Amino acid sequence: MAAPGAEDAVREEKALVERRLHPVTPFRRAWAPVAVIAGWAVHDPNQAQEQLTRLTTTALLIGLAVFVPGAALYGFLSWWFTHFAVTDTELRIRTGLFFRRTAHIRLDRLQAVDVTQPLLARVAGVTKLKLDVIGTDKKDELAYLGEGEARALRAELLARAAGFAPETAHEVGEAPVRQLLHVPARVLAVSLVLTGATWGSLAAALVVPPLLWFATHSVWTVLATGVPLLGAAGASSVGRFVGEYDWTVGESPDGLRIDHGLLDRTHETVPPGRVQTVRIVEPLLWRRRGWVRVELDVAGSSNSVLVPVAPREVAESVIAGVLPGVTVPSPSSLNRPPRRAGWCMPFWWRGYGLAVTDTVFAARHGLLRRSLSLVPHAKVQSVRLTQGPWERFKGVADVHVDTGANKTVTARLRDAEEAAALLQAQADRSRTGRREARPDRWMA
Repeated sequence: MAAPGAEDAVREEKALVERRLHPVTPFRRAWAPVAVIAGWAVHDPNQAQEQLTRLTTTALLIGLAVFVPGAALYGFLSWWFTHFAVTDTELRIRTGLFFRRTAHIRLDRLQAVDVTQPLLARVAGVTKLKLDVIGTDKKDELAYLGEGEARALRAELLARAAGFAPETAHEVGEAPVRQLLHVPARVLAVSLVLTGATWGSLAAALVVPPLLWFATHSVWTVLATGVPLLGAAGASSVGRFVGEYDWTVGESPDGLRIDHGLLDRTHETVPPGRVQTVRIVEPLLWRRRGWVRVELDVAGSSNSVLVPVAPREVAESVIAGVLPGVTVPSPSSLNRPPRRAGWCMPFWWRGYGLAVTDTVFAARHGLLRRSLSLVPHAKVQSVRLTQGPWERFKGVADVHVDTGANKTVTARLRDAEEAAALLQAQADRSRTGRREARPDRWMA
């Protein structure tokens, strides 16, 4: 006689409704064999060129006649054998044509469900769901789903992750959003023009290749160096503009929502309570306009930008959405290292600063490009003090604060006695902060 728990599991399996992805998916997966061949050609271009020169026109046509239908069949079968289903406790994704794989994604470990739409997906009216799960580096994804189905599934997953009953989760719908910030295209373009990295990479792309040509007279050397430099210049200017175009931040019960992208649209969610560090970056040419950039370190997530450019007071209001109750220390409240620290770090020591409030550990570094890092006390995993021989001679030390995102924030060149007291006090504040921190829960 079967146990009651086993009977419930059998009934759940029978009642489980598996669904397939959108019918346009096979066209996307048919490119996998093409990508394999392209990867081989890039890995060994000489061998690839040699093989191509040996092919006759007849052999090439026969190869295409076999390869194209084969790729199409692969795309169809990989789509046919991919299913997903939502149970009371998890999302199951079964994939694999030759080697079967079943992913069991626990809903109580789900921290974000991002919606992305590459350009061709937007044309086809489909979208991709990326699932961010605590404790995993790689995101599982469902690609592709219809736009309406994707948003309904996202709302259902977040509702179940928040603790709603399975029979009512699909009725909750998408949480309402209150817009906090929208970055105009003109402001974004001006900010990129005023960024030193943009001009530095462009100058390198224009100056280095001609110098290499005069030095080596080798076309291959110039191309091997110039193409990556041009790519870096494009990524730091045009690439950032395309990716951060129409940047919108909204507040909802399931976290801060971020929408952006000119060609590829992305809808991301900053998980509540999972932000480990917030950085306020202030490039030199932005200061006259009062602009800042806000970056994030989120445990187990790839989210890294919260605000690409905004006035400081607006950015601080957005930071309050991811770090409730936190007040950003003003620049005048940051304590500089003692003047003798200049013997350890001439001139640049003036860019370091420290402020410790009831809620955060705040450390600044940089003179030309200032960066203020804010770490909530509850997110501190460990505190360390380091002191080199020259620092010991000058009576200064560094205090390192490690966070749950495998990142470190450092208060540089503090007075040695101050650093020792800070080490002990920060350890106490972290323990107290973790005890008093609210639980990380969707829609809480």
